[in-house]
Amino acid sequence: MRGVMVFALAALALAEGCGRSAAVQTASTLPLRRVVVYRNGVGYFERQGHVDEDEVHFRVAQREVGDFLATLAVMERGGSSVRAAAFPMPEETPTTGEGQPAQPRPEERRTVRLALDGRDHDLLVGYTVETPIWRPSYRLVFNENTAQVQAWGIVQNLSGEDWTDVRLSLVAGSPVSFRSELAQPVVPPRPVVTDQGAVIDAVPMSETTLAQAPAAVMAPVAAQPPPVPDEAQQAMEAADGDYGGLADRTTVTRGAGRAAMRRAPVPSRPRAVGGAPMQPGGYAYAPTPSAPPPPPPTSSPRNVNALAALAAQGGSTRYDLPNTVTVPDRSATMVMLAARDIPGSQMYLFAPDGGVAESVSHPFHVARFENRTGALLERGPIAIFEQGAYLGQGMLDPLPDGATTTVPFSLERAIAVENNATWAVEGSRLVRMQRESLTVERYSVQRVTYRVRNGMDREVRVMVRQALNGAQIFEPPTGTEQANNSALVPVTVPARGSAEQVVTLRTPMSQTLDLSNEQSALAIEAYLRDGHPADDVATALRTTLDLRRQIEDLSREYATLTQRRQDLEQNAEETRENLRAIQRNPTAADLRAQLTARLARVATEVDQVTRRVVELDTQIGERRVRLAETVRGIDVDTSRAPSSTAPAVAPAAPTARPRG
Repeated sequence: MRGVMVFALAALALAEGCGRSAAVQTASTLPLRRVVVYRNGVGYFERQGHVDEDEVHFRVAQREVGDFLATLAVMERGGSSVRAAAFPMPEETPTTGEGQPAQPRPEERRTVRLALDGRDHDLLVGYTVETPIWRPSYRLVFNENTAQVQAWGIVQNLSGEDWTDVRLSLVAGSPVSFRSELAQPVVPPRPVVTDQGAVIDAVPMSETTLAQAPAAVMAPVAAQPPPVPDEAQQAMEAADGDYGGLADRTTVTRGAGRAAMRRAPVPSRPRAVGGAPMQPGGYAYAPTPSAPPPPPPTSSPRNVNALAALAAQGGSTRYDLPNTVTVPDRSATMVMLAARDIPGSQMYLFAPDGGVAESVSHPFHVARFENRTGALLERGPIAIFEQGAYLGQGMLDPLPDGATTTVPFSLERAIAVENNATWAVEGSRLVRMQRESLTVERYSVQRVTYRVRNGMDREVRVMVRQALNGAQIFEPPTGTEQANNSALVPVTVPARGSAEQVVTLRTPMSQTLDLSNEQSALAIEAYLRDGHPADDVATALRTTLDLRRQIEDLSREYATLTQRRQDLEQNAEETRENLRAIQRNPTAADLRAQLTARLARVATEVDQVTRRVVELDTQIGERRVRLAETVRGIDVDTSRAPSSTAPAVAPAAPTARPRG
């Protein structure tokens, strides 16, 4: 980074009565030294200073007590530690009209008291509270042969106190954050168990025993002394009365169904408020109000710089300003985060947008560049400049380092685009053949034709965004880019000229067919041509195709002759009806002779056609048996995933085997 430029934008004007004091107040011995602002509504605040008291008090607004306790972390390099973090419970408040206790006002203050184990401390205290998100803003400047991107961050200080000479960091990304209500007492409901006593429902009958000889007198049993508590019980009882009973850091283990105490050294670990172990990220959770805090062990010295680094590593990218900044309360500051020369260019993008009516016929003027800043660029507005002139403004979506983006910033009406589409079902690729059942892959094909007219005095390059919707581009034009279920197809248009580009989209679909379907024959022919089957499989498939053609030809002739026989039989029946109509007419002798001759000819032709139909039926049956025997040993399986650049029916790495 070439330096940090800080500009105070403006004091934030607030309505009268809406001002608020700092969410967390403490003595001046712990001034604010570091602020980390995230994009999820929280800020991390770090205070550091020398304390010569055995207590540190924080005045925390009611609305922030939960977050403060959930994220409070305390470090020091003097070797001592914090004993506990105590805070008072809310006082009894009047009830609402519904009988529920009224909630404390958000601006009420709760005092959190850190009890220290000495009077000389070099403390570093960190915590998070609600903070306005920082917002990015970008500039993209095109020069003659280069492009430069500038990243700025806008920070608003509404904390209620001035940030004076603090180290400021901005984190891109959103670590998980939620409101914590650790200061509110929670008493879960418990089951109620009642004791009804030992009541006898019925009076038992008495029994009488007859007198017997006296029995031997039992010797009295000596009284046993009360059991002596074991070592574990003594230690636990001592702990109930005096926390010093665990000062030597004994550990409790369980074995053989009872508590057993063993003394062992505890590995030194960083401890925070109330002896709670440090959590990843440098935070520690305070003990809940319902349980007394255990005695804190002595903590080892710790590097005070580690807290800020760990607390800020929750985001994917962190911007650490190299110099301290001052941001007064109720003001905003804009800081330059990065300025880098990057690969970039201008072009035109045809991508119809429902919010821009004219985009259905005109392309957008866009800036296309690659992020080489070394950091994630968050979503934000970006202004485009060229040779010192403002060209337009767009919106940059989150852009990781090394990624490329295309940002529209204006509409170019000097370029017109027309498009139309046609649909068809094409191709037949054999996927599986087992006997007479075939699985064939076909393609639903969409062809989109783009016609681009250029009204400018220079050649232009237009990128056409084509939605894929699960389809693949067949033989994509040179320079096509695919991402996010869409493709950018380039079209180069000469000055004051026009150009045309056809984009072919194919979506595969599978069909289960039998050998009688014409697509089955086409799929087998393509497999024989491009699939390179084994010789015995190829011979069987060629025989199958030949028998199929014979059956098809014979069946066609059979259908024609069957129809011819039906026509002849109908003609013969009509002739018989006519003869019956004139058989008693003596003057129609010549007509009867004519009809009788016709009936004889029709009968003869019917006999001939019938004989041929019978022959065809026999031949078709024979060839069907031969076909069934031929395909009995065929079991072909090919790959279902051909390359998008492969021929329409070319299978990839087929496998086939004959079956006997």
